[in-house]
Amino acid sequence: MPQLNPAPWFMIMLFSWAIFLTLIPPKVIGHAFPNEPSPEAANAMKTQPWTWPWS
Repeated sequence: MPQLNPAPWFMIMLFSWAIFLTLIPPKVIGHAFPNEPSPEAANAMKTQPWTWPWS
């Protein structure tokens, strides 16, 4: 059964993983986020206590 012979497919798998691990991570890491968090978003809003009409 020829599909059980790992000789040609193992090297193809190793080369493809080597390409994936060397080319793709720098491309993914190189992306910049368009919306950086601003310091004004870090301020917490002051809330007022709710006055329940039945209490």
